[in-house]
Amino acid sequence: MTTIPTIKLNDGNEIPAIGFGTYQIPNDGSTYKAVKEALEFGYRHIDTAVAYFNEGEVGNAINDSDIPRDQIWVTSKLWLQDFGYEAAKKAIDVSLQKLGLDYIDLYLIHQPYGDVPGAWRAMEEAKKDGKIKSIGVSNMTPKIWNNFVPQFSIMPSVNQVEFNPYFQQKELRKILDNNNVKLEAWASLGQGNQELMHDPVLAKLAEKYNKDIGQIILRFENQDDAVVFPKSVHASRIKSNLDIFNFELTNDEMEQIKALDKNKGQHDPDAPGVQDMLLSAYDVHAEN
Repeated sequence: MTTIPTIKLNDGNEIPAIGFGTYQIPNDGSTYKAVKEALEFGYRHIDTAVAYFNEGEVGNAINDSDIPRDQIWVTSKLWLQDFGYEAAKKAIDVSLQKLGLDYIDLYLIHQPYGDVPGAWRAMEEAKKDGKIKSIGVSNMTPKIWNNFVPQFSIMPSVNQVEFNPYFQQKELRKILDNNNVKLEAWASLGQGNQELMHDPVLAKLAEKYNKDIGQIILRFENQDDAVVFPKSVHASRIKSNLDIFNFELTNDEMEQIKALDKNKGQHDPDAPGVQDMLLSAYDVHAEN
């Protein structure tokens, strides 16, 4: 079984460098099955969220895995409806209940709009109380970061953002690096971007190392000190995404991939109307 390296966070906790993402995997048994398989293949880091509506199945798969709890890193995220101090306190307890866990390893502000400082205060408290080990943010651009983070007592441990060879977040990375905050990559494989998955630079490297393009991308991101959690429901892909630690890209190859950056993603958190669009898209209080 693959031994997964860890990355040290600014609070001293060590997060597995690769995890398993559960975004858009339905809660009809599919999430349970995929997480169970991921754990069997050697993943020890599972990423979910209140707004994925599958925390229950993630928790059941973890509890049925017979793997000691302290060997599995679990991330969940607070949704916009529960921002503000009191609402966030309740939401954290609901997440713990749904997951069936005594604590969550990493809890994130999922979308950074509205009463973020109030929600963050509740998260800081939950961290002090041992309900959460590490706290972080998600989808924070430099502009949003500079608006909110100076109001926090505790520096986030991570910022989970869109990140792949075509969108390398170079401006944001400078801010994060200055504060010893790790970048976590969602859309680490470009979320179906066919141009990326057929890029000639990546294809050449895949041939050289006898890997697929996805593995080259994940290895690049890993060597660039990003935490990745590719998502798949296909057992073969879940397994192959983990197989990235038996080769190393050279400095020159890393630079070749860095040169592919287009500095543009699929999602722009700074765009007007994003908050309203997201709030209307998901009702995390509805029965599910």
